[in-house]
Amino acid sequence: MRAVLRSASYIFHPLWMPIAGSLFYFFITPRFFPLPLIKAKLLAIAITTLFIPIVFYFLLKNLGKAQSMFLGDVKERRWPLFFYNLLIGLNLYQILDPFNYPALYYFFAGILFSTLTAFLLSLVNFKVSLHMIGLSGILMFLLALSIYYRINLIYRVSFIVAALGLTATSRLEFKAHTWAELGLGIFIGLLPQIIVLNFWL
Repeated sequence: MRAVLRSASYIFHPLWMPIAGSLFYFFITPRFFPLPLIKAKLLAIAITTLFIPIVFYFLLKNLGKAQSMFLGDVKERRWPLFFYNLLIGLNLYQILDPFNYPALYYFFAGILFSTLTAFLLSLVNFKVSLHMIGLSGILMFLLALSIYYRINLIYRVSFIVAALGLTATSRLEFKAHTWAELGLGIFIGLLPQIIVLNFWL
């Protein structure tokens, strides 16, 4: 059981969430996009939100500024979160736009507000669960897509809810977070996504 819980922390790592949301957007919504365009956008998003942050993490690890990919020490989170905010901003400025991809654009805007909040909390030495931020943000995004496009996403939503519960259990089991840090992470992940609904839903 502990192996399953440990795996959940890797499988549902917050770095996966922007590309996961993008995949959901392009492949489950009824809007038409040319396949070459989808591939180009997904590649750009994967590079900026997944591959570059991983390279940056290994750079910090080699410099002795990070001990693990989960950034257990709150002080280790400051530079990665600051850098990640810049990368999300790059997506909003160069890769996406609110006219052609409104739902996805504002999903990323919600991510920016969530990660910026996590960064500001790290400056006052408060560690919030980034896993919960990522999963709860995805959950709200899926619910919004289901409502807006009137499509049944019950199985995908159920999967994310189960993943959220499993990952929360994992973080508690390995003493990575307290209940308060998990709860605040869910709140910080959900609230910005709810706020940005006013701009596209």
